[in-house]
Amino acid sequence: QVQLVESGGGLVQAGGSLRLSCAASGRTSSIYAMGWFRQAPGKEREFVAAVTWSSGITRYAESVKGRFTISRDNAKNTVYLQMNSLKPEDTAVYYCAAARSWTRNPGEYEYWGQGTQVTVSS
Repeated sequence: QVQLVESGGGLVQAGGSLRLSCAASGRTSSIYAMGWFRQAPGKEREFVAAVTWSSGITRYAESVKGRFTISRDNAKNTVYLQMNSLKPEDTAVYYCAAARSWTRNPGEYEYWGQGTQVTVSS
């Protein structure tokens, strides 16, 4: 089992920045990739970014490329999502998740955090 705990959400004005953190514990040796997803009210959960646990390879959704950066600190078993130039449409609950494969499909992520709210005001 892997446990994930997110932190760092909040309210920010458009153009501002936030950094989300996701601390992993348990059987982290089983993790191949960590991902961030988000879900806005009335919408499906969507992929935001992912990083491979060992080598740090990253991938991003087109909507956040150039604005968001995913990174990991293996020593701390923590993944980060630095979000810059935030827009009102970035408002959502953000979830981190862990997978045994390199994927952007939320259905293939086995472990999920509880989510953290990000609200961007215009």
